[in-house]
Amino acid sequence: MSKYLYILMLSLGLCLSGCSLEEEPYGFYSEDNFYRTVEDAESALYYAYNTFSYNEYVRAIFYIHELATETCDVKGEEGFGSQEINRWDYQLFGENEQLELFYKYGYIAINRANAVIDNITASNLPDDFKSRVLGEAHFLRAWNYYYLAQTFGLVPLHKETITAASQTAAPLAANMDELYDFIIADLRIAVEQLPVQRIVGRADQVAAQALLAKAYLSIASSKESQVSLYRDMQRDVTLMYDSAAYWSRKVLYDQSEYGLSPDLLSIYDTRKPEGPEHIFIMSMDKSGINEGNFSSIDKMFIPYKNGGSLWFPNPDGTYTQATNMGWGVFVTTDLFANSFADGDQRKSQLMAKRYYTKADGSAWEDNDYYLTRKYVDPDFVGVKSSTRPFLIRFSDIALTFAEAVGPTAEGYQWVDAIRQRAGLDGLPQGLGVAQFREAVFAERAFELAFEGKHLHDLRRKARVTEADPRAAASGISEAQAAFYPLPQKEIDLNPSIPRN
Repeated sequence: MSKYLYILMLSLGLCLSGCSLEEEPYGFYSEDNFYRTVEDAESALYYAYNTFSYNEYVRAIFYIHELATETCDVKGEEGFGSQEINRWDYQLFGENEQLELFYKYGYIAINRANAVIDNITASNLPDDFKSRVLGEAHFLRAWNYYYLAQTFGLVPLHKETITAASQTAAPLAANMDELYDFIIADLRIAVEQLPVQRIVGRADQVAAQALLAKAYLSIASSKESQVSLYRDMQRDVTLMYDSAAYWSRKVLYDQSEYGLSPDLLSIYDTRKPEGPEHIFIMSMDKSGINEGNFSSIDKMFIPYKNGGSLWFPNPDGTYTQATNMGWGVFVTTDLFANSFADGDQRKSQLMAKRYYTKADGSAWEDNDYYLTRKYVDPDFVGVKSSTRPFLIRFSDIALTFAEAVGPTAEGYQWVDAIRQRAGLDGLPQGLGVAQFREAVFAERAFELAFEGKHLHDLRRKARVTEADPRAAASGISEAQAAFYPLPQKEIDLNPSIPRN
């Protein structure tokens, strides 16, 4: 039996809903005939990675982390809780479908990673194999806890495999120190046990180093900005910036597998998932059978235009075809589009209002809003494409390093390299630490636009209501904006979570 068929059988037999304590807990399965061979252990690891392929998890990256910022609106008829997120209707967040699904699949992934860790550690499999598999499982557990922490703040800590419903009532982490201690410990294990080995859709040592850098930067800037929960952490801000610099430096200097892409369009070329920027990228392409295994992300950013294809111009005079059946879910705001500096190619090359309706560029139309080219697959097949979420890009870590080290020669070097690739001059010399970090923070919004990272950046600087007019108009406080509330369903199911 192939490992992919094995995974499919597992998925069909082990699907979970989490809607009742009478049901099996997230990620539950029997171990009676599992973890006895290398092939079975690999399948268990793939099963943990497979959580990324759930449509609800993939789309939540954009629904949750882009719609709640000033970068984009959502089309009027879109459902799935998107309207409430877009307008920051905080009172409805406890019942929001997108937030429920993101929470649910985060814990499915955690439990599957726990199962790998618990069982592979105790197995008699070859040491080299065990080390790599355990490294990836620790990374996956850390990844999901990191994003749950970003999204919800304090969440329950499940440190071992859940095999019965009675084990699901874990208490919340006592504080952010406990939660980040767990995340950081997992990532340090991953760094020690993983090689530098690029495999599309999987994590290696560089991915673990990169996530460590991002975690330390989150702590440093959030505590410095007095963000709720972070301000009470027993950690020194300067030391956290230094730790972010230490781990991001390793990504930038201690390996040769990853680096800056030479031009902007090549970063988002669906034919190049192994491009130098892609430290960690989802494994999904048009060869998949079900959505999640293939992607439809392109359709969410491209509007429907009578079923006709759209073409975008390239710097060399050619045109790239986009999907012919866009859904137009995400609408770039004029506020964000107009905030780019003149000459910024991240707007002129990666965004456009005008699209072409003929492959030779002889006919065109103007759209009502700017379209992003980051999710365009010229080889789409019907509803299938190979557009992927960009989970960790090298540019993200270069900017993490620059923000952490401040206005040093190296800090300027990396942020200026990213700006110059975009056709801009370097930052002004002589900036102070606070000014330089502000400039790098602003750069992240343009460089990482529409990649599901902007909300967390705003949150770690306590600037959600300042940046997003809809958040300000909703009347929420910055403390409320710092995290989404835990899904009410999960509170009802878990007696260990305090009731407000």
